[in-house]
Amino acid sequence: MVSSEVAVQNSVGLHARPATFFIQKANEFKSSIWVEKDERRVNAKSLLGVLSLGIVKGTKISIIADGSDEEEAVKTLVDLIESNFSE
Repeated sequence: MVSSEVAVQNSVGLHARPATFFIQKANEFKSSIWVEKDERRVNAKSLLGVLSLGIVKGTKISIIADGSDEEEAVKTLVDLIESNFSE
């Protein structure tokens, strides 16, 4: 199991279009992946789950993965968030 903490810095947070990009990227991996905010953990491959966390600009979240490609999954998703979803 691998995890990493990252702060969401894009203007709308992890909502609508950025959340869709995030989920599409998460679904490229075989590992189980979760997003955790304030002790709540949801499936990173679920749009409703990710949106339910209400992640806004400046929010710190943890990305956790467990599986055969866990390290690559966490690194890729952290990089996506840090790039502000290439906006």
